[in-house]
Amino acid sequence: MIKTTASVIVTLLFCAPALHVQQPAAIPAPRLAQQTESDEYTRYELLAPETASFKIHYEVTATTAGAKVYFNPIRKGSAASDEAVYDAMTGEPLRFEVVNGAEASKDPLMTTADPAGSYIKIQLARPVPLEGQSRILIIKTYKDGNSYYRDGDAVVFKRGLGIKRNSVILPKGYELVGCNVPSQVLSEADGRIAISFMNAGPSEASLILRAKPGAQIGPSAAPHPLTKNRSWEAPFSGETEQERLSERAHQDRDIVYFLQQPETHAFSLYHDYTESRPGIDKYLNVVREGSTVSGPSAYILDTGEKLPTRLMTGADLVAAKIESGEPVKPATQIVLISFPPVQNGQSIRLRISETYTAPASYRLDRDDLVFDRSFGRSRNAVVLPLGWYLTASAIPATVIQLSDDRIRLDFWNARPDSADVLLKARRRVSAADQSR
Repeated sequence: MIKTTASVIVTLLFCAPALHVQQPAAIPAPRLAQQTESDEYTRYELLAPETASFKIHYEVTATTAGAKVYFNPIRKGSAASDEAVYDAMTGEPLRFEVVNGAEASKDPLMTTADPAGSYIKIQLARPVPLEGQSRILIIKTYKDGNSYYRDGDAVVFKRGLGIKRNSVILPKGYELVGCNVPSQVLSEADGRIAISFMNAGPSEASLILRAKPGAQIGPSAAPHPLTKNRSWEAPFSGETEQERLSERAHQDRDIVYFLQQPETHAFSLYHDYTESRPGIDKYLNVVREGSTVSGPSAYILDTGEKLPTRLMTGADLVAAKIESGEPVKPATQIVLISFPPVQNGQSIRLRISETYTAPASYRLDRDDLVFDRSFGRSRNAVVLPLGWYLTASAIPATVIQLSDDRIRLDFWNARPDSADVLLKARRRVSAADQSR
């Protein structure tokens, strides 16, 4: 992969264009399913302890095709105030109102709404495109003395968190003295301590944090700039300090591999990426050594707009005077996706699809399917080809069977290093064959 420069992004995921917000192509009006969402992330900022209040930044993506509204439940036991809602693509505020569960249930998306609940009903900036998304930022303040309270000289944040990716920011001047969920501990720019975690399990995280006064405040609390130094202990060239101390839970890159029959050595994939840095206008996906790429395509998930793709080599990149950020061999394959420059305060989310052929990574070894590949993303998934069952996974994963009987494995890696995934599978046999 290549690092990005002021006008180039290079990572194993993709970017999104800046915005002339175009309305998506007309969406048929099928009967809408129940409301669906993805990519939820919550940031809790604990306010002064005596307030028993915390500010919430909730990022969520509406994914029901054709939906024009989104409902966000207000948690029972919490008094909500200071609500605001923004479209993540344009940064513009969205219209919303608070409705009760009975009113929410009148919407075809929300027939199962809790009659005793309350919901923020949000008018989306544009209908959710087919196979697209509508990204939303919801800001609100909750007062909840059962979740955030004093205990002697300490403060406690105790809350069941059903969202899978979360961070909690301690009040200024407080240090972390207890955390029952394995978490990253990081520093905010102003020196406040941040606790961040990913929860890949099936149940909510019953988080209990304890903090006490003792941390520095003011200018002396600000962390020193992170460096590009690498671990002196790593047996290989590991990640930099900047990479190791970046928040894994908030990373917005995810990738799904669809394995074709192993004799082909081929797998298709898509990877999603959000670009929010002003001025970025292209994404370079550098094909790793040992793989060849074909059939690249890309579109903006926010609008459904298709983007042009260009297959290049390292030599082509040099000839076009496009900065790659690091040395690239002349024969290396590169997929270039261009888009209008991202504007300040805006963002775009892309989906890039490709097919790779990689004999070293994916092969048939006698009667075993073998997939052996390093994953650098925090969230990755692999779908086995039709007719195969899983026999081995070196890295822990959650496993589900899809509606067409294929097996999907999801790998969530909260560590800053890569996950060296090794999978094996064998062909299924029929019940008649088993009885012979």
